Amino acid sequence: MALTRDFKETIKKRVESDPDFAKSLLHEAIDLMLDGDSVTAKLVLRDLINATVGFERLAEEVQKPSKSLHRMLSASGNPTMDNLSAIFATIKKALHVRIDTRVDSLQA
Repeated sequence: MALTRDFKETIKKRVESDPDFAKSLLHEAIDLMLDGDSVTAKLVLRDLINATVGFERLAEEVQKPSKSLHRMLSASGNPTMDNLSAIFATIKKALHVRIDTRVDSLQA
């Protein structure tokens, strides 16, 4: 009998019970991407996809094979901007969120 839960299953259950957690994961993936930590951003995005839309549905939405999506969102993957844009758009639609792109203040 396992004494711990699988990490992915824990994320999935939390997302199901707390929609704000899913939104926080999406924002975290975006922040990581913008801060230059694309490796971690892709892994967070991957966990979010597994917990929400799933790779099969995502593949249908973005018209890419799910295997290709898995590869591009791996730590060594290199998704194009078009693919990332389509992925983010699909997740936003699934979570019913609007991403605030305003910059409160810029520092030089």
